[in-house]
Formats: sequence, structure tokens, C-alpha cells
Amino acid sequence: MRTLRGLRRLFRLAVIGLVVAAVATELSKPEQERTWHGKVGGVVPYDFRLPTWERIRSAYWNPDSDALFSDRVFGVGWAVNLYQAKQVLKSVFDRVMGTPPPLPIRMTTREPASTPSGSRRRERE
Repeated sequence: MRTLRGLRRLFRLAVIGLVVAAVATELSKPEQERTWHGKVGGVVPYDFRLPTWERIRSAYWNPDSDALFSDRVFGVGWAVNLYQAKQVLKSVFDRVMGTPPPLPIRMTTREPASTPSGSRRRERE
């Protein structure tokens, strides 16, 4: 329990440190050059611009990208490309469980009745 609390505290401090470093990086630039997105230390991406639907979609569902992790839409860190995560999980599942053979489906055709069922009743009456 104590170890878990310590790890959470360490993680929280790391995130706060990265946010402070990203803001300090932008504030150290001249006002005309501030883009409010980039990388802290050339590794951890940050983006403090207002999110757009286009950027949200490309970060969290991008079939065109092979990357599992992409730059986050807002904040510091990475986002998970859920499309690629789905593909990875599907391939792992298929490898572990084995892909079942396709089920044979037999299509039968019905011959139409020579006379409609309603006309038979009328003939009897």
C-alpha cells in the first residue's frame, strides 16, 4: 500500500514537472514564435492549443497511421491510437486462440408453390 502511494506521488510529480517544463519552454520564446506545441527535451510531446475534432480523430482513431501512440490532443504525453490497439489485440487474440475455419453455409432454394395457398381454399368452397 505504501509503495503504491509512493509511485502515485512520483508519477504526479513527473507529470507536473513536464507541464511546467513545457510552459517554461513556450514562455522562453519570443511572443511571435510561441506555438504552444512541441516536445519537452525532444522526447515528450505537449500541446496546449484548443483541440479540434480533426486532431482528436487523428490522435485517437487513425487507420492511416501504423503508430500505436500519437501526440496527445491537449496536454503533455501521448494518446493511444485505438484503431491500431484494436488491430494489435485482434492479431494477438487470433494467434492465441487460433482462427477458426470458416463455417460452411449451404444455401437451399425453395421452389415456389404451383398455386397460392389462398386460391386452394377458394377452390374447395
